[in-house]
Amino acid sequence: MRLVCVDGPAGSGKTTTAEAVRAASVSAGVRATVLHLDDLYEGWSGLEGSLWPRLRAQVLEPLRRGRTARYQRYDWPSERFDDWVDVPVPELLVLEGCGSARRAAGGLASALVWVEAPPDLRLTRGLERDGTAARDHWLRWMHDEAEHFTRERTRERADIRLDAFGRLTP
Repeated sequence: MRLVCVDGPAGSGKTTTAEAVRAASVSAGVRATVLHLDDLYEGWSGLEGSLWPRLRAQVLEPLRRGRTARYQRYDWPSERFDDWVDVPVPELLVLEGCGSARRAAGGLASALVWVEAPPDLRLTRGLERDGTAARDHWLRWMHDEAEHFTRERTRERADIRLDAFGRLTP
């Protein structure tokens, strides 16, 4: 199994990029699956903490060994982990979400993709999706992810850098 990590700030276009990678792969005859970290974060404070150990144990290690993976999906409205989701072994796993290309992924990933957008556009997109009541959550998340990306040097380590509209950036 090959792994492509699509990382970048919330609202930058990672989901769209990950789906484009999956669709192009499937068109080329490659069995590809997208896994969204939104399903694995432990809510608004879930970028750090247990995310990577759970992801590695529940998903990446089983798939690396050729076995079906199984993770517990986070239910945002109820603010708790809920049902279990099976992930059959793909030829390509596209891991999408803030923190997907952290340094710990470096030895596992075939490619790291960074997607970025201006903060005002990202916040607008986020509030359109999650509602204006989520504004404080979004602002805290944007602060947390900025610290994460600085510490991890994610943008600098990326193999491919894209803007919010899928165009290559330096």
